[in-house]
Amino acid sequence: MNVLLVDDEQHVREAIRLLIDWQELGIDNIYEADNGDAAVDMIERLQPEIVVTDMRMPHRDGVGLLSWLHAEGRKCKTIVVSGYDDFELVRSSMKYGGQDYLLKPIDPEQLTEALEKAKQCWQKEERERQIKQQRNIEMNQIKPVYWDKLFSGLISQSGGRSQLPPLLQDEFKLGRIERCRTAVLPIDSIDAGVAQKFVYNRDLLFFILTNVCNEFLRRDDRGFAFRYWNSEHEIVLLLWGGLANWEETLRRIGDGIRETIHSRIDFGIGTEQPFLGGIAESFQAARTALKQRNLRAHSDGFHRYADVNAISSAASIPSMGDFEERFRVAARGGREKDIEMAVNSWMDAISGLALISQWQLEQWHSDYKAMLERLYKSAPGGPSRIGNEELLPDWRRLLHADGSLSLEAWREQLTAGLSELARIYQAGSNRQPDLNIMKEIAKYMEQNYHLEVTLQDISERFYLSREYISRRFKQEMGENVFDYLARIRVEKARLLLQNQHLKIAQIAEMVGYDDEKYFSKVFKKVMSVSPNQYRKQEGEG
Repeated sequence: MNVLLVDDEQHVREAIRLLIDWQELGIDNIYEADNGDAAVDMIERLQPEIVVTDMRMPHRDGVGLLSWLHAEGRKCKTIVVSGYDDFELVRSSMKYGGQDYLLKPIDPEQLTEALEKAKQCWQKEERERQIKQQRNIEMNQIKPVYWDKLFSGLISQSGGRSQLPPLLQDEFKLGRIERCRTAVLPIDSIDAGVAQKFVYNRDLLFFILTNVCNEFLRRDDRGFAFRYWNSEHEIVLLLWGGLANWEETLRRIGDGIRETIHSRIDFGIGTEQPFLGGIAESFQAARTALKQRNLRAHSDGFHRYADVNAISSAASIPSMGDFEERFRVAARGGREKDIEMAVNSWMDAISGLALISQWQLEQWHSDYKAMLERLYKSAPGGPSRIGNEELLPDWRRLLHADGSLSLEAWREQLTAGLSELARIYQAGSNRQPDLNIMKEIAKYMEQNYHLEVTLQDISERFYLSREYISRRFKQEMGENVFDYLARIRVEKARLLLQNQHLKIAQIAEMVGYDDEKYFSKVFKKVMSVSPNQYRKQEGEG
């Protein structure tokens, strides 16, 4: 705790220094100023908790100093030590928050008592300020979640609502809104590389995206973006202002998102509806717009609602089930050429389609997964289910960066799945060679943990497909490739953390992570504590 002594007489300042047992009071530093102007400068720089001041001084006197402290809202406590028993001076001291008014000559006991009183008063107020600050922080953290809940309720219950929740009316002034439009932003439409950065913290991704949206929406009172509680991957934008220019609003938001996370994003655009009662209908239209979007065409990211009759007739859509036997026979034979021909037959059937909707791709992908599960289960010695997600990545992995369907990526996925099935047919029950190879792969990762080791690197080194390595490594080693590598890196990091001179960022780089935050997340996932906490625990041990 710091104290500032303000008096134009040096001997008075020296007397106060000598008369008080500062250590007993818990005072760390005592500073001095010989006039009010000098005191103002020192208060701004040093932020003392207690100021002891004279009243009659050149330049700025004690009254001027107290007035300045009061006007600036300074939290320090003030004690006046004056040679004048003057009512006006006493009144000014009380007016501007003076703690005590003591007369010279200085009584050590009185000044000590006044200082102790001022210290306790400041400490009490500081505790109250900290509690209030913590409550404000907690409220600021809770408030967005509460808005998410209330706005989500407008969608799920808007058909039966006749009134807005009072809190929404107070915060967003929605009483006069007559029309609205919704847009749905699916966070899983962002680029796969960007999504991987948030794989362990989707909440952060939601936070970033809603903040970007609301930076534009709330600035001109155009609407509000919120995380929809009934979905794991949707942000809803409820627009009520500037509806005639909704496209420009969303375009600016899209540009802001690209600038922030370096990824494109899709918007499903709902219909304009009466406010409150029509929110749910507009929301469902926005969802449908996303499902209907044509993945064969390049898109600006805005997918508008269209009548369901515009979707191609189901009679013209190939069925994955019609190709199941052809796939099984090709995999059973094990010939690369036969697998290629089987895959080509499917690709030829769909490549001529001018329109493939997201809904249709999801359906095909679901059928393909079920088909592959059946084929794997029927293979001699095959698993009852596909444990390797690399063989069945999310359908969004089949899209180009602009959101259009990549037929080549789908061809590769089909070929990989059938090729792995062919290996299962051929492998039979002899697993010992695989075990030796998996141990070699494990040894390779142990020796190269500090490098950027990818599944593709391992695949090229050992002449095995990524899908095959992923599945068999987990079967033989008891954990997947990435968990195994992460565990090795964390073990190495634990040793490095014992060196107090190494920064966390340096250690992260030494064990193969470019991103310190991502390293900390992986470390905490394995060890249940952060690197800093681990280092502290080890130091205490």
